[in-house]
Amino acid sequence: MSSADSPADPTNAERRRARRADARRKRRTVRRRAMGLSILVSFMMLVGKVVAAQVTGSAAIFSDAAESVVHLFATGFASFSLWYASTPPDSSHPYGHGKAAYFASAVEGVLILVAAVGIVWTSVNDLLTGGDLQRLGVGLYLLGGLTLVNMGLGWYLVRTGRRTNSIVLVSNGQHVLTDMWTSLGVIGGVGLVWLTGIVWLDPVVALLVAANILWTAYGLIRRSIYGLMDKADRDATQQILDVLASAKGEGVIVDFHQVRHRRTGDEVWIEYHLMFPGDMTIDAAHDRSHRVEDAVDRLFPDDDVHVTAHLEPKKHDAAHPDHHFEPADPLRDVFVDLRGTD
Repeated sequence: MSSADSPADPTNAERRRARRADARRKRRTVRRRAMGLSILVSFMMLVGKVVAAQVTGSAAIFSDAAESVVHLFATGFASFSLWYASTPPDSSHPYGHGKAAYFASAVEGVLILVAAVGIVWTSVNDLLTGGDLQRLGVGLYLLGGLTLVNMGLGWYLVRTGRRTNSIVLVSNGQHVLTDMWTSLGVIGGVGLVWLTGIVWLDPVVALLVAANILWTAYGLIRRSIYGLMDKADRDATQQILDVLASAKGEGVIVDFHQVRHRRTGDEVWIEYHLMFPGDMTIDAAHDRSHRVEDAVDRLFPDDDVHVTAHLEPKKHDAAHPDHHFEPADPLRDVFVDLRGTD
């Protein structure tokens, strides 16, 4: 934070905005390329696993193929949501369409959940009636090759999603990695059946696969709910409050309250009320407010930051009419907890 007498630097802010606009375009290109690759590989996985299941008659391999069917539909929906989430704000959605990404992640989690239920049904039926296994070696080699491809794709999607702040890509990548671990479990279980001839191991492995898929579905749905409910990130909360506290300590502002923030993909929305001496001109208060905004903006160098500041006089209560209603200020308590002072 600069001293109270130095003006805000609009040139630096404009340069940051230009850099971020260019970075945003590049991120969107990278995201589209990654999702296109995911769709292509998902189709290849589905075809390969269906062939392996038909060749072997294995319930475990069938469970892996069933999960791939769901994954292909989920990837298609994720691709649509990735495009829709990046469309600009309009009169019906002034905050943009970024929440679609969390919805897509939730849908993917629900679809994984449905796949797990189907796997459990098939596995229990095979445990009760017995299966007819054949040509396990061919199926294992085919599934092994597909698993290596999935490992590379999952790592690429998660890494790209985290680098570009895309929950859609991260969720899709984690789904792919779940598919990879599922396949590895199937390979191990079917391999044991192949070596030992113990047929009931096949549906048991399928049930273990279903349990792993259920855990992944839970994680995706939980994270989507957090995003849709605007759960605040604790680290971001502390960073924003630290900047505001620093501005207060240096005399740039008299005080602050009503701090709120939320994230949607690579966009961060921040609101706060800043207090200034009652005799300060609006021009001077506005200039200081922009310097605080500039400091807050620098906290998120890779994101589009939208700051809304409400300027108030120091004698806050006296300035408001009797009928004024002040909303809850939940982060004020967090600030007191972090600093031990008001």
